[in-house]
Amino acid sequence: MKIAQPDSAVTSISAQVTSFLSAPKCLIDGKPHAALSGKTYSVYNPADGSVLAEVPACGAEDVDLAVKAARRAFEGPWSQMLPAQRQGILLKIADLIEAHGEELAQLETLNQGKSIMLSRLIEVQSSAEYFRYMAGWATKIEGSTLDVSIPIPPGMRYQAYTRKEAVGVVAAITPWNFPLNMAVWKIAPALAAGCTVVLKPAEETPLTSIRLAEICLEAGVPEGVVNVVTGFGEETGAPLVAHPQVAKITFTGSTETGKLIGVQAMKDMKRVTLELGGKAPMIMFDDMDLDLLGLAAGIGSFFNTGQTCCAGVRIYAQKGIYEKALEVIANVTRSLAIGSGLDPRNQINPVVSARHQAHVKACIARGIEDGAKPVIGATAPSQGFFVAPELFTDVRQDMALMQDEVFGPVITMTPFDDADAAIAMANDTRYGLGASIWTTDINKMMRYVPKIEAGTVWVNSHNIPDQNMPFGGMKQSGIGREHGRGALDNYLETKSVCVAYR
Repeated sequence: MKIAQPDSAVTSISAQVTSFLSAPKCLIDGKPHAALSGKTYSVYNPADGSVLAEVPACGAEDVDLAVKAARRAFEGPWSQMLPAQRQGILLKIADLIEAHGEELAQLETLNQGKSIMLSRLIEVQSSAEYFRYMAGWATKIEGSTLDVSIPIPPGMRYQAYTRKEAVGVVAAITPWNFPLNMAVWKIAPALAAGCTVVLKPAEETPLTSIRLAEICLEAGVPEGVVNVVTGFGEETGAPLVAHPQVAKITFTGSTETGKLIGVQAMKDMKRVTLELGGKAPMIMFDDMDLDLLGLAAGIGSFFNTGQTCCAGVRIYAQKGIYEKALEVIANVTRSLAIGSGLDPRNQINPVVSARHQAHVKACIARGIEDGAKPVIGATAPSQGFFVAPELFTDVRQDMALMQDEVFGPVITMTPFDDADAAIAMANDTRYGLGASIWTTDINKMMRYVPKIEAGTVWVNSHNIPDQNMPFGGMKQSGIGREHGRGALDNYLETKSVCVAYR
């Protein structure tokens, strides 16, 4: 079943999705696995608040089984497989993701709440393409030869070279905003490098990760190479991060949780990659192409209902265009249809959970209490986990609304005169994941891009990644990069070999 037309509404849930939701299980050592404790927990449909499924609530004993299975698989056939064989399997996974595309897309929208169009294009199609991209890297792992200057003993010669080797068992922990896509960002390069994986998806959105692991098995990935354990941070995530047989941790999520993971990783000297929070600025100069304002708000700010780590939530507009920009962006915000993600005409969908809904509403209330001015004042449906999009003006740099991650459909607009002052305000957060400059003046672009403290700076666009473009953060937005060659390097160790001969 390939995906339907990306912009077509879902009129009925597929039989495959209904069957899967009846009893989803974890996958450990190639087999469906219920928590050894027998415990389960509920996952919800954000559009109406109903229980969608019951999934295993794994504990330390389940994690131990998964990691040990991954270690056996690593020492067994997987890391010894020819690179071209691994490449072939990754390509097969991509084909199967597409073959099950509509099933995966519906499952994602039901569990996460996002637009079915985003589920089809990003969660499914982009994930398939990411596996194909990383499959190509599986056959391009290389070391180098080194000229060395070792003078002793007299008459001895040396030849040195490096080789790249898979790091081992990878603990992958993913967020709830792009559940399938983020799992693929971690699994695909790990498998290309020859590693094995234990994936712990966000407790709110585990369903497509389980289904992905089943697809990997169907594609010919040996048992134990890809394992999925579901559950909560303290009971499941913490023992996974601390497990002595885990060699590498890759985490995407909040800065607060990332710091805890980083501390544990350093205790054990485990390799770690952290892609954390963001508070991305968009700096709009008065010479920008004003026809791009709608694109800036729609994709840059409100994409995925603002539940994007590099969403452009702090807009700084130069005074020459500020009033016009405010008018256009306010009108765009008012025009966004609110409703279930199963209907792609709805551009603002529910946030992921009741807890997150309460968080976003609290951030809005705090902004008003601090003196920020709400421009829209719209209401959202009462059933489900909806939050109406909001635009604030009169926002000071020291307000929580400017400093703390809301992760919802909430943006601010601030005027500026001096470009250097705008750059200073843009950099005035603990985050540094993404940013954008909007100008038709190449001199401004070349002058100010180096001054922005962010891992990615877009010019005249925002929030548009590519699998070949490194992605990650500065400051408290993380450590390391995903995508491109660097993503593969995250899962490889460099070994130096020195051969003496006469």
